[in-house]
Amino acid sequence: MKEKLKILSELTKIRITSFVTLTTVFGYICNSKEFPSNILSAVFGILLLACGSAVLNHIQEHKTDALMERTKHRPIPSNKISIKNAAIISLLLVLTGSVLLSFNGIIPLLLGLLNLFWYNVVYTPLKRISPIAIIPGSLVGAIPPAIGWASAGGSIFDSQILVISFFFFIWQIPHFWLLLLVLGNDYEKAGFPTLTRVFNTKQLSRITFVWIIATVVTSLLIPLFGIVKNPSFYFALLAAGLWLTWNASKFLKDKDQKMNFRFAFKEINIFVLLVMLIISLDQILFFI
Repeated sequence: MKEKLKILSELTKIRITSFVTLTTVFGYICNSKEFPSNILSAVFGILLLACGSAVLNHIQEHKTDALMERTKHRPIPSNKISIKNAAIISLLLVLTGSVLLSFNGIIPLLLGLLNLFWYNVVYTPLKRISPIAIIPGSLVGAIPPAIGWASAGGSIFDSQILVISFFFFIWQIPHFWLLLLVLGNDYEKAGFPTLTRVFNTKQLSRITFVWIIATVVTSLLIPLFGIVKNPSFYFALLAAGLWLTWNASKFLKDKDQKMNFRFAFKEINIFVLLVMLIISLDQILFFI
């Protein structure tokens, strides 16, 4: 039983899909003064749908996974589970997640299905063609907060959720770009086009730094749309942004670029968690 649960957690990429769920909750909190029961259907709906999408991604990439050191021990390439059984799991997760999301209305359901389509049908094949596929692929990070917002009764055309989704869209680019830079050799083994074939190390450092600064600037735009009520929380966002900017600036000078990319990857993820925490606390405390 323990081994089966381990296989399931690997197939569903539970750490990544849990974060997707967290951004959905964040979108919900930003538009809700309370926690009604339908937040559960939104949370579990997007979690199961994201898990189903992750399993499908394992099926799509099982051949290239077998070529990379980091992924060759995944359930399908290591023959721990068959493609047929993985497909059944994916289908069950997607159907169940879709049903749960439908309880929150047609818009959350359509957004959830759009995210699955964009990740598995658009981004996954595109990244085999271009190293900058992550730019259109970053849409998958922008949609989950909008699902939470819509589940709480908001319009997906509200300026507040548009700026929040834009923040997550921008953040996804350096997030995945840094990951690719750290794991570049593995991706080259599997035949994926990598950024190192297009830019040299200094260029990559500068370009990545610009994307990190763009992420910081976008986070500071959020309060301008009426999301943050308490000025002290705005200064907290500013402090978090200055912290990330200072740390990111270091790899413009240091020689050990791979190590710096690794640290920057960790820090930009901490930053986005800090942004969600600061804004969520502001929303919760304002309505108490």
